[in-house]
Amino acid sequence: MPHLVPILIRGINNLSDARYCAGMGADKLTFVLDPSLPGHLDTKAVKELAGWIAGVELIGEFDQLSAHEINAISAECSLDAILLRTPRTSEELAEIAPPVYLELPADFAALSQSLPTSPIGFVLELPTSETPETRVALQQISALKPLWLGPGLHPDRARTLATSLPLAGLVFPSGDEVKPGLRDFDQLEAVFEALEID
Repeated sequence: MPHLVPILIRGINNLSDARYCAGMGADKLTFVLDPSLPGHLDTKAVKELAGWIAGVELIGEFDQLSAHEINAISAECSLDAILLRTPRTSEELAEIAPPVYLELPADFAALSQSLPTSPIGFVLELPTSETPETRVALQQISALKPLWLGPGLHPDRARTLATSLPLAGLVFPSGDEVKPGLRDFDQLEAVFEALEID
């Protein structure tokens, strides 16, 4: 099912989510692989989940690990790219082998002049309310680099952003299973449907 923009789903931690999101046409899935982050998975779990899905990019989320550790885990899990939760120096970024997405902080509007140039894209979880300044900053950032925006699980807001900003794509959170194999996909389904090309 083609969508208005590519879709990235963050924090996949179970097979139900991995298969559902891949089947619904998500383009990229992230797995939290840094032990310092809540909800992290080990490499064995990620490889197992990845074995069940095809046609999506696999991205590892990292925060504190060194470039060397990130490279080792990325190679073991055959990741297509990584998402850094916190900025690194340009020297550190140069040592990371896979392509890097960088998550921008909530006060991103102040940053648009000093963003690093090496990441292949930026990921930004939007605050619930937007100001005209926010919109201007988003325009500036998306003119510099591919920008992936997280509007929360709000179908109407997602569609508005997809049609009004030059985005690389939209970012949504995955969820948790109620119990193994049991998961309520209503919210994600509403978002996927809102972004379908009529």
